[in-house]
Amino acid sequence: MQKTKLGISVGLLGSAIFFTGLFAGYLAVIILTAYVLLFEENPWLRRSAVKAVTLMIFFSLVSALMNLMPDILNFIKNMVAIINLTINFDIINKIVTAFDSGLHIVEKILFIGLGLKAIYQSTIVIPMVDNLISRYMD
Repeated sequence: MQKTKLGISVGLLGSAIFFTGLFAGYLAVIILTAYVLLFEENPWLRRSAVKAVTLMIFFSLVSALMNLMPDILNFIKNMVAIINLTINFDIINKIVTAFDSGLHIVEKILFIGLGLKAIYQSTIVIPMVDNLISRYMD
């Protein structure tokens, strides 16, 4: 079992990065990833740290894009209200909220799976993300 410069196993640090992404947020994950990229030499650990940040950004971006639809519809509703007309977009807002909730469930399940697999220095292959990381890290 390979150790990091901190004295813990590579798999445990990788797992900690994924679980930190699940529970703590961007700042903690970026600090851990910066440490790994600056001081650790294990290629699997470096790729895993970048994968955690990339997935966090991906899920945030998809969520922001989905939530843009209700904002646009609310803008239209407010513009139409100027001329005393009423439009109701509640069903669309509920659909977007349901999809956003589903996205957060998928994100949590994925990060839990990645964190558990990382203990054994394994991963869940996500072709789009892994190809992107391979293009820029190799």
